[in-house]
Amino acid sequence: MFSLSSNFIVVFTVILASFAPLMAQLNPNYYDKLCPQALPTIKAVVERAVAREPRMGASLLRLHFHDCFVNGCDGSILLDDTPTFIGEKTATPNNNSVRGFDVIDQIKAAVDKVCHGNIVSCADILAVAAHDSVVALGGRSYKVQVGRRDALTASRTAANQNIPSPLSNFNSLLSNFQSHGLSLKDLILLSGAHTIGFARCLTFRSRIYNETKTIDANFASAVRTRCPPVGGDNNLSPLDSSAKIFDTVYFKNLVQKKGLLHSDQQLFNGDGSQADELVNYYSKNGGEFWTDFGVSMLRMGNLSPLTGTNGEIRKNCRKVNS
Repeated sequence: MFSLSSNFIVVFTVILASFAPLMAQLNPNYYDKLCPQALPTIKAVVERAVAREPRMGASLLRLHFHDCFVNGCDGSILLDDTPTFIGEKTATPNNNSVRGFDVIDQIKAAVDKVCHGNIVSCADILAVAAHDSVVALGGRSYKVQVGRRDALTASRTAANQNIPSPLSNFNSLLSNFQSHGLSLKDLILLSGAHTIGFARCLTFRSRIYNETKTIDANFASAVRTRCPPVGGDNNLSPLDSSAKIFDTVYFKNLVQKKGLLHSDQQLFNGDGSQADELVNYYSKNGGEFWTDFGVSMLRMGNLSPLTGTNGEIRKNCRKVNS
């Protein structure tokens, strides 16, 4: 009898173990029973923030991107420095650049209130807020996968190493994306997020003053009025000519050699490459861009999430639970 019970326990344990990876996977219905009002609450806060300042939509989208590219989509970008680690906020790609932390704090407070407790992770808030920002600015909805947990640490070094630079050339960009398990198509589509938002003069000064063959002369001249050769590092310029609308103007601009950032224009150089073909295609097919962008966002959002018992659900998105 004892032997039979032991065998049953072993078999049952093996069955549970075999299902564990499935149980730990992200899915769009994760909060349906835990807190049905979680996602609608995030949407409401994002919509108010974007209505007040459309640029905030791009900022929230960028937070998710910069989070996922550094050790996975785990909310580590939100952590302040501690005596035991230097976080990602002061990394070169983020310092004086990423923003929206106050909106994330507002969302966290709102969802904790409607959920009557600490139920929704900061990593999930980033993913859902990115989606809601896209939709608020005219993009198409996609089913956000949720169920992430939050990191216990962050790394400025990892952020400096993993977040693509606006000065990167094509091979460097592609290599970076491939190192994260993403494809050329993902690179083109996720770069299309630059259809909304603004960039600082510091990030594109070299392009508008030093590049000639890859930039439209009239475009460069116009942008120089907002970005002097010296000073004005934080002066802003729109990433495309309709920076408050999630559309395909970004790709049209690349075809016309009007990409603001060096890294953006690297995606199209007119040589008939596969990258050129994709940029051309999405410049003419907005519906396909919106659909495929959602697919690539889901692929990026699935980069090394913490699930199950890994990590924690932070009470304050800026610091680990004490």
